[in-house]
Amino acid sequence: MQVRRFRCSNAACPRRIFGEPLGDGIAPKAATPTSRLEGIVHHLGIAPGGRPAARLARRLMLPASRNTLLRVMRRRALPLATKPVQVVGVDDFAWKRGQHYGRIVCDLERRRIIDLLADREAGTVQAWLAAHPEIAVVSRDRGGRYGQAATKGGPQAVQVADRWHLMENASAAFLEAARRSMRPIVRRSGRLWSTRCC
Repeated sequence: MQVRRFRCSNAACPRRIFGEPLGDGIAPKAATPTSRLEGIVHHLGIAPGGRPAARLARRLMLPASRNTLLRVMRRRALPLATKPVQVVGVDDFAWKRGQHYGRIVCDLERRRIIDLLADREAGTVQAWLAAHPEIAVVSRDRGGRYGQAATKGGPQAVQVADRWHLMENASAAFLEAARRSMRPIVRRSGRLWSTRCC
């Protein structure tokens, strides 16, 4: 893209030469990439992220390193909302897989991480919920001890099971029911089928 360059006729002007302003819709003031290119780089950073996004940008002939991707993502990040958090999701995550686990607390309305708790103890979750009485809904896995922690720490909050754990439990229940009913079906049919799951 080419822009016109102007010279100021006022001798007292600190900027003797200046470029034609394009407007924020095309390119912000003093920006090298256009707004459209920065939007594409931002989406590349969000979707594959990091090195894979930098490789894809290179193949698309876009001038963007992984540092540029991170810089654009930080610049275009939404400002933190002042509205209090009302719907949270609580689940396990691994600091180091197989050795050390913690709890992650997310704002499900804004899809943001709020806090990382140091361990998976029910008391830690209970204390965190007690410190945030504005929470109206807690989405959690179906573990009993976390249900008790949510009841004691946030009695005002409605507890719901998250979609992943519901689907996981439903599929496990279906496979167990199918496994139990296979033996009688095989006996009735008179055939010798293997009922062992792989």
